[in-house]
Amino acid sequence: MANIKIPTPLRNLTDNLTSVEIDGKKVSEIIDNLENKFPGVKSKIMTDGELKHFVNIYVNGEDIRYLNSLSTDVNKNDEISIVPAVAGG
Repeated sequence: MANIKIPTPLRNLTDNLTSVEIDGKKVSEIIDNLENKFPGVKSKIMTDGELKHFVNIYVNGEDIRYLNSLSTDVNKNDEISIVPAVAGG
């Protein structure tokens, strides 16, 4: 199981949990399994099968956009972070 770090904007969908353990061999499977456990999460981070442009996902600190995107492999005990972009001014 991978450890998924849940950002504050999604915690209302995950019973206010800051992290959850989810099974999956690819990031896409992790997202699907996260959606099965916490309905509504997927629509907050994805559109038309792709990550929303303001959402970043990291596997062990590496941005999946520079790896294999949603096909990035996930191993047991990996840490996955979902990070929505923050705008400021």
